[in-house]
Amino acid sequence: MAEAEHPALAVRTEGSGPELLLVHGGAGPATTWRGLEPLAVRWTLRHAYRRGYGESPAPVHGRQDFDVDALDFEPLLAGRPHVLAHSYGGLGASIVAARCPDLVRSLTLIEPPLYALSRGAPEVEHLRALGDEMLTDGEHMDPERLREFLLISGAEVGDGPVSEGVLAGIRRAQGNRLASEAEPDLAAIRDAGIPVLVASGDHQPGIERICDDLAVELAAERLHAPGAGHFVTRAPGFLEPFEDFLERS
Repeated sequence: MAEAEHPALAVRTEGSGPELLLVHGGAGPATTWRGLEPLAVRWTLRHAYRRGYGESPAPVHGRQDFDVDALDFEPLLAGRPHVLAHSYGGLGASIVAARCPDLVRSLTLIEPPLYALSRGAPEVEHLRALGDEMLTDGEHMDPERLREFLLISGAEVGDGPVSEGVLAGIRRAQGNRLASEAEPDLAAIRDAGIPVLVASGDHQPGIERICDDLAVELAAERLHAPGAGHFVTRAPGFLEPFEDFLERS
């Protein structure tokens, strides 16, 4: 990608102390990182806005792509930050960590949809099919399957019609590159000795299987923090062990 086609992402910074780079997924930073506010007393929180969010540039060719994300994230590693990545954002974060391990002080992955890692496991294949259908068909997928996916992803849905806010998110996701195509070089992360934490909310079997397999593959620490679904940073059991991991890294 030429430099002219690769403008910088918008980043919002708060707090003071060692740098923590926050990489969101399908939901924006404000929604994703609720619960981390107390960290700003001791850490510099750098909220990266992926393409199509905030003041960042539009997605290339109109769709999110984890390989483009990885290129976008690389300049943000100049200060060798701790990296915390959520959901789809964990795909690009894993790719850039494998490519630039010396620039990543630690890596925390929250429920990344790395379906390829657990290929063949029934609970993961079910989740992969839901995710691929949503990114391909969006609001036109089977309503019950769409609702199941939205509940897993933490969207606020009830028994009635989908709200305009949730519908806007579905439309933004439709056409994005399928997460099932992502296969980052996990061995490069493990062999580089990057401290890794894999966290999940203990709310969906397929996600738990992926996170368990990922922790084994990366020789990572494993954190279960139930109570907030997909948005794990809001769970009561997340913040204290996460900060302990950062301090030890």
